[in-house]
Amino acid sequence: MDRRSFNRALASAGTLLTLPPALADTAYPSKTVQVIVPFSVGGSTDIVARLIAQHLTESLGKPVVVDNRVGAGGVIGWGSVARANPDGYTLLTTETSFAIAAGLIPKLPYDSRKDFTQVSIAATVPHVMVVNPAVAARSVREFIDMARAQPGKVFFGSGGTGTNTHLGGELFNSVTDARMTHVPYKGASAVLADLMSGQVQVMISSIPTALPHIRSGKLRALMVTDDKRSEALPDVPSAPEAGVPEMLMRFWIGFAAPAATPAPIVERLNREIVAVVKKPQVSKLLREQGLDP
Repeated sequence: MDRRSFNRALASAGTLLTLPPALADTAYPSKTVQVIVPFSVGGSTDIVARLIAQHLTESLGKPVVVDNRVGAGGVIGWGSVARANPDGYTLLTTETSFAIAAGLIPKLPYDSRKDFTQVSIAATVPHVMVVNPAVAARSVREFIDMARAQPGKVFFGSGGTGTNTHLGGELFNSVTDARMTHVPYKGASAVLADLMSGQVQVMISSIPTALPHIRSGKLRALMVTDDKRSEALPDVPSAPEAGVPEMLMRFWIGFAAPAATPAPIVERLNREIVAVVKKPQVSKLLREQGLDP
């Protein structure tokens, strides 16, 4: 979803904020706030959620805790927040997969436009193409040649059908005719475990998710899916440098609440999240992990 489309979504969400301020929790927050992450621990969405939650605990004066509700490519977590009480005590981390799910998954148990109120974007991030070190290919060009020579026998893992990691692999197939086979998992962490053990050969992962394993040598990075190199991976070529300029993938990570969450609470959360992201130490930490605040 581009910025213009997302702004339109925000404007549409604003029409839902019709409850008068008198119905809002005047002492908000007066108890623990839950942040639902629809994916497993260790992925980019989880990393951002936990960092923001830590600082929101300080600024809101009440615990802000992360709850990973994994399954169905994010649908279980998204649906649980759509059905939650719109009182500001249940938040959702959203990202590109949330925005595109309606175009890929039939009969979702919620309406992504009507059942949520958008709160804020926290960060954007490109992806990185990573392989098991045992893979002979040392460059994207060599990997393409290898995959074409073995149609259907090179496996790419994803965090679930319809997720950005899945679409990244399919985009690579489309623009290179690599003919890799998709293997869906319940979250990026599960993919990485099998990638490092050699059960799958490649993954198009968000940078923060794969970065520790790249730095430790357990994975090898072939390409960053952006038009420039990442500060976190300065030695890894960009997509144009790797010879596949069509492989531009950058996704956003943000926060939402159930529809009809009172406007004063949404506005408070927006201010607090923006303030957290602007903190020098938070901004620095995000950039070090390949995220752009």
